[in-house]
Amino acid sequence: QVQLVESGGGLAQPGGSLRLSCAASGFTFASYPMSWARQAPGKGLEWVSGINSDGSDQYYADSVRGRFTISRDSAKNTLYLQMNSLKPEDTARYYCAKAGPFIIRDYSGLSEYDAWGHGTQVTVSS
Repeated sequence: QVQLVESGGGLAQPGGSLRLSCAASGFTFASYPMSWARQAPGKGLEWVSGINSDGSDQYYADSVRGRFTISRDSAKNTLYLQMNSLKPEDTARYYCAKAGPFIIRDYSGLSEYDAWGHGTQVTVSS
């Protein structure tokens, strides 16, 4: 049974940093691309960042490029999102997602993912 459990969210000040983690189990973590997505209050789900199966390629939404860094540790079956220079507009619930069984064509396409965690809340406010 695939399980994705996010942690690391909380309250941060504008300009601050947070590091999100996603503990994965129930599948061969090192074999699948992974992504982070977020949902702000009253808005739809937005893809944030993706990483290929061996961690050699990373992809970012324009809104976070240069501020967020995605990484993975296959020895720990864990996905990370380092978030720096946080802005109030980064306030959202953040989810990690596992890619489906087929070759991923578009990391930003939410339909590419077949398993999601329950999310962790990030609030950026002074």
